[in-house]
Amino acid sequence: MKNHITLMAALAALALAGCGKPPAATSSSGPKVESKPAAAAEPKAPGSDKLNVFCWSEYIPQSVIDQFTKETGIKVSVENYASNEEMLAKLMAGGGSYDIIQPSEYVVGALVKEGLLHPLDPAKVPNLKNIAPQFLNLPFDPGNKFSVPFMAGTVGIVVNTDLVKDDIKGFTDVFQDKYKQNIVVLDDAREIVTWGFFTEGVPINQVTDENLAKVKPLVSKWLPLVKVYDSDSPKTALLNGDVAIGVVWGGEGAILLNEDKKFKWVLPSEGTHLFIDSLAIPKASQNVANAEAFMNFILRPDVSKQISDAFPYLNPNLAARELLTAEQRANKASFPPDEDIKKMQMFEDIGQQASKIDEMVTSLKVQ
Repeated sequence: MKNHITLMAALAALALAGCGKPPAATSSSGPKVESKPAAAAEPKAPGSDKLNVFCWSEYIPQSVIDQFTKETGIKVSVENYASNEEMLAKLMAGGGSYDIIQPSEYVVGALVKEGLLHPLDPAKVPNLKNIAPQFLNLPFDPGNKFSVPFMAGTVGIVVNTDLVKDDIKGFTDVFQDKYKQNIVVLDDAREIVTWGFFTEGVPINQVTDENLAKVKPLVSKWLPLVKVYDSDSPKTALLNGDVAIGVVWGGEGAILLNEDKKFKWVLPSEGTHLFIDSLAIPKASQNVANAEAFMNFILRPDVSKQISDAFPYLNPNLAARELLTAEQRANKASFPPDEDIKKMQMFEDIGQQASKIDEMVTSLKVQ
């Protein structure tokens, strides 16, 4: 399991250390995909030719990074993380002088509140106009003064129909004794507890001690049934046939559906949440102009399409969606129906209660 930290504790430490210049980030490379023909080049930012990107793993194809460097001359260093908490812990520890991060919605809101993001110059990110209105001007960043939507998605259930003949509709159908050691789930404590909240009819951000106690018996029953915990690539266990059913990210589900028709995608009947991952610039960035140029590049339709081709999450870029094939747009794991999206809740910062979630799930895993 990933090491989790309390969001507000990390932010408090980050606020104290945010003005220092930590060592440069190490680089890593992601999966390769075919580059598309380049549109008009982005202007090279004055002064520096560097950009340090700290982003989710399996989210930005290496070909996109290479294309940005080819068009602008800006050298990009990429470092990956697998959770918001890991990203914040690295920032807190001074592990890199980052210019771009990809926080989720509740983290954007907390970072804005603490004054730890650099405000954006709208004139430098004109491609923001390509984003669907439903993903703009949201409560965590009114007016998108500090962030631009990059990718969105949901959590759902993938079923290998060759191995599971039952009609799976929700979490309670997945977590049954007959599927013991045949299940993969996201290695994310808040996600797991949230599934319990949905099942018990509890709003997902009302993380009180009473509500945690209410769902603990349910989660305690579920976790011994799980064979694999994986937040990076839960699809792997399903593709390899190690498990027959899983609770995974929408983008992972979409890849499985594209890979083999035996896989079925199910939005849990109890409910699921919407996540929005954004691009933002830390206050301590040394290359703000380059970061804004990168944001605008990522929001360009042809570039955004490349990202969807490689990692088929819910793309909020309407102009990019027009470049996708009809089959891509019809993949329900990538693009849930609008009527379902409207019903979805989004995570909010829950402060010190996050540590209680981690403690509960960690203790139940080893029972």
